[in-house]
Amino acid sequence: MSTENTTAVTAPEEQPAPRRSLLGNLVRGALIGLVETVPGVSGGTVALVTGIYDDLIASGHHLTSAAKNLVLGPDRVAGMRQSLARVSWRLVIPLVIGMALAVLTIAGPMAHLVETYPATMRAIFFGLVAGSVLVPMRLSGGAWRAKELGLFALGVLGGLVFTSLPVTSLDPSPWIIAPAAAIAVCALVLPGISGSFILLSLGLYQPTLQAVDQRDLGYIAWFGLWAVIGLIVIVRAMRYMLVHHHRGTMVVLAGIMIGALKSLWPWQDEGGGLHAPGGDWLLMLGLAVAGVLAVQLLVVLENRIGNHSAS
Repeated sequence: MSTENTTAVTAPEEQPAPRRSLLGNLVRGALIGLVETVPGVSGGTVALVTGIYDDLIASGHHLTSAAKNLVLGPDRVAGMRQSLARVSWRLVIPLVIGMALAVLTIAGPMAHLVETYPATMRAIFFGLVAGSVLVPMRLSGGAWRAKELGLFALGVLGGLVFTSLPVTSLDPSPWIIAPAAAIAVCALVLPGISGSFILLSLGLYQPTLQAVDQRDLGYIAWFGLWAVIGLIVIVRAMRYMLVHHHRGTMVVLAGIMIGALKSLWPWQDEGGGLHAPGGDWLLMLGLAVAGVLAVQLLVVLENRIGNHSAS
């Protein structure tokens, strides 16, 4: 086994999560909740940019392990407590609170903005995601060889295929909501994969945001149950990939984010068909550049805060 792979395998188990501020984690959660309401933008992207991605996946893994130990044993209570003790509660609790507050307060207004100013909002989000691609590229270690370039190309292709899904309209029945929620929650884990875009493709975007905005507890509870089930599966898969194939995983995620930019091209019709830039191209370019700069500013601030906490 190479030195690089050995580091990737042992680091998540041996190094404790950095001690970040509770307020900072609350803000990170609010940012993730905000982008989760936007078609084309992934909460996983925010987790990457703000430096909590690996820690979040690790905590999710320990939470699912706790549930597994409680159900399957053999030492049910002791095994559960051991797994729960390894969860970074200082990260998870404020993050969940921030996400919930953001979704409950912003879902309605965000849906209105996306529907009323689609091209303008897509231009902003295009810049935000494009600027975020540099994060997994940096975390991959750089110096890509033929293998990494091939993985990157596969990621780009996957992102393009995903964002080319035809838009359908399904009745929001419980058995349609269940698989949609389980799949859409992947956005919390996979940068470049937008849960809102999945819901939009299935015709469940507006019904879901309306349910949140109107506090439809039945819809929300059923959606949340299946989201948790989907999250358990994808978190365990991503934990394995990050531990055993960290470099390759980051390369693929960067490719997915690039491919997924297709859904955020400002000039497109309701069916997702792309058009050439219109007369407002200068404004849209400015908004996209502002999005890129905003992400880079966030990365710089996050690095400075992280360095200050470590010192």
